[in-house]
Amino acid sequence: MEQISVVTTVVDSRSVADVLAAAAVAGRLAACAQVGGQVDSTYWWRSAVETTTEWSVLFKTAPDRVPALVDHIRLSHPYEVPEVLVTRVDSGNPDYTVWVHEQTRP
Repeated sequence: MEQISVVTTVVDSRSVADVLAAAAVAGRLAACAQVGGQVDSTYWWRSAVETTTEWSVLFKTAPDRVPALVDHIRLSHPYEVPEVLVTRVDSGNPDYTVWVHEQTRP
């Protein structure tokens, strides 16, 4: 099976999530991006426990496009220390893997 990469982040508003998703796809850094519904996150920040409502963004990309996508997210992200997680996954559908690779070519 061929691999694709899933890159995830969270942001503090739906509009920011939509902009990140659209820019990554338009720039061919991701074949697609999905904005998930609200999630409540609890975390330590500056010596205090915070709880914030966030929106998740999942990007599907080719493994060789991950560094450029991560750079894009880090530069465009509103957080001082953004969460950017990269997972390599086996695609169960070879046609989908081909599509992801084709859509991420500059």
